[in-house]
Amino acid sequence: MSRRSRREKLILQPEKVIETLETLVKRIQERFGDVGLAEVCAQLCQLARRDTRRARRISRGYLWVRLLVFLLLVAAVALFAWVVSVIDLSTTPTAGTSESVSSILQGIEAAANLTLLTGAAILFLIKLEERLKRSNALAALHELRSIVHVIDMDQLTKDPSKFIISRNTASSPPLMLNEFEMTRYLDYCSEMLSLTSKVAVLFGQSLEDQVVGEVVSDIEHISTGLAAKIWQKISMLQELRAADQSKTSHSVKAAS
Repeated sequence: MSRRSRREKLILQPEKVIETLETLVKRIQERFGDVGLAEVCAQLCQLARRDTRRARRISRGYLWVRLLVFLLLVAAVALFAWVVSVIDLSTTPTAGTSESVSSILQGIEAAANLTLLTGAAILFLIKLEERLKRSNALAALHELRSIVHVIDMDQLTKDPSKFIISRNTASSPPLMLNEFEMTRYLDYCSEMLSLTSKVAVLFGQSLEDQVVGEVVSDIEHISTGLAAKIWQKISMLQELRAADQSKTSHSVKAAS
């Protein structure tokens, strides 16, 4: 196995993430129809496609910035060569006057200033490319963070305790799902949170930037925390279903 193929296995493949999201949209629609969660998942899928293109552009860099750096270097070399050519080195200090020494010193000073200005300009362009990459990555990551909170809003009203305590107030949301359907709904939310983190990781592996890495880690941390809360609800629903099955089994045995 070549080194390149081994490296590709260690990198998250965006096509696989998009394919999984597309399948998840179909699963939600087949189970619940065109509910709000399916729309959110479809929106997440669209973001994943767009963010895949963004991440690829970021990893390649900005051609126009690198072209400016190249042109600046060519211009600096040409100007430096011209400065050297106009310095009169034919006259030695012993044979001439102090004017020749002054001319040489002025030429050296001009060459040094040119070198410093060129270096500063190149450094500015390099930093500009880094800032542009960071700005584009952060804009996409903020969208993903918003999606995480939208998913959290979708699962907030899915409360397993309603199957135990049926006393609702006038403002209580209606219970439209049974225990199995609520379990699947919450499971879909958990999968969406995980896939949102995967889309965020695309920017982390495309750009080695501390600020971007911190935001990616923040999205992963938030998604993991929300997924843990969702799985607590799923565990409660599984316990309720197990208790119901046990009651049904005892009733059948008693009737027989």
